[in-house]
Amino acid sequence: MGYAADYNTSMTITILGLGPSQADQLTREAWEVLSTASEIWARTSRHPTLTGLPPTLKINSFDSIYESTEKFEDVYKQIVDRVIELGSKGDILYCVPGHPAVGESTVEQIRRRAADLTIPIRIIGGLSFVEPTLLALNVDALPNLAVTDALDLATRNHPSFSPDSPALIAQLYSAALATDVKLTLMNQYEDDHQVALVHGVGTPEEKIERLPLYEIDRSPHIAHLTSLYIPAIDRAGSFESFQNTIARLRAPDGCPWDREQTHQTLRTNLLEETYEALAAIDADDPEMLREELGDLLLQVVLQTQIAIDDGEFRMKDVIGDINDKLIRRHPHVFGDLKLSNSKEVISNWEKLKAAERDNKPEKKKNGLLSGVPIILPALSLSQTYQERAARVGFDWKDLSGVLDKVREEIIEIQKAESDEERFGEIGDLLFVLVNFARWHKVDAESALRETCEKFAKRFGYIEAKAKEQGRELKAMTLEEMDALWNEAKRK
Repeated sequence: MGYAADYNTSMTITILGLGPSQADQLTREAWEVLSTASEIWARTSRHPTLTGLPPTLKINSFDSIYESTEKFEDVYKQIVDRVIELGSKGDILYCVPGHPAVGESTVEQIRRRAADLTIPIRIIGGLSFVEPTLLALNVDALPNLAVTDALDLATRNHPSFSPDSPALIAQLYSAALATDVKLTLMNQYEDDHQVALVHGVGTPEEKIERLPLYEIDRSPHIAHLTSLYIPAIDRAGSFESFQNTIARLRAPDGCPWDREQTHQTLRTNLLEETYEALAAIDADDPEMLREELGDLLLQVVLQTQIAIDDGEFRMKDVIGDINDKLIRRHPHVFGDLKLSNSKEVISNWEKLKAAERDNKPEKKKNGLLSGVPIILPALSLSQTYQERAARVGFDWKDLSGVLDKVREEIIEIQKAESDEERFGEIGDLLFVLVNFARWHKVDAESALRETCEKFAKRFGYIEAKAKEQGRELKAMTLEEMDALWNEAKRK
């Protein structure tokens, strides 16, 4: 049965690949279909293959959508909507560059939408842009070449592929689009990471520009036949590579020490690495923080690998759960909810958490404070309790109430008649002082840690001066030590 007979079947969407550049690169099937058709809809008319088609063929395109749509994420949506609309009324021959199943986001969406509407789909293959691009770059698709669409990448805040493998980005048709793509990529790659812009691959005007990532939107050659090639980074930097390293350590022929570890044996390590990361934050030392976050990540991945080995859960579950939770608790970002300030965000967050608690099985239900780990340092624990209680309105009306409570607790300490009473009253005073810190948006734990560090430095100065004088600290008077203390403060 010829194509003309197929094409007259009611409500059929035929998607045809135009190949990468020239009409002589069309498949025989594609040429026969185009030769018997009277009208086509091209995703873009700016494709060299179209100039070699039969002159009797009416060519429509969606170029106007590219030119009139402000948001990149809306371009493909409008094209898909229009193709589905045309396909629901009768036959449509939709033509795309390259192969319909390679780097063509609209095709995937059309197939999904058409399936829901029971509209038949026919795919006519073609040579994709990938093969001639790799040939022009003199590189191989293996291992693990990622192929993605520039419009999809531009809508993201972080790339969807691993930096440990090369990537090929299609449809980089304008400098404005290149700017958005560049910003997304720079969340993962160094600004000067060397990349290649490939223009007009397979045509006589084929050109390769090798340049740093930050310059890609400055190219005067960017057009509808431009692609971007990103080489892999020099050393492993993806989460998957790191997880593979940990899995190798835990493998039967891996490290004996790592294989012996359990969730319980690593408990102290997790706590210590957390505190070391906090110390790096307190020191305002980015290099130290980078190292400590790596050590902390090691604990997270190692704990997860233990769970994998024991059949408890996998990394996809850990990441999937927290990713779902973040999206669910940010409907003002990922949904249609309108919130105007952080106070409203926190209030809505608590409502969502309360709803989640209510939906849990009875034995797993928790109160507002039950999710706070009791192992936290006492200052952090008390401030977290107070912050959570305040979110639901359990708080002083103003700061004067807190100050009154501070004075009250001091008096209670003075009135205490036993060590047991003083123990309780001192705890109450510390608790309300943390509340005072919270009202001033001060992290009580960090404030006390900084004071401890300051004390240690000044006391170390006294020790050093005493040593210079050849004296023991015990032999010095309090007045002498106070003088050195004040000297340390001045320095």
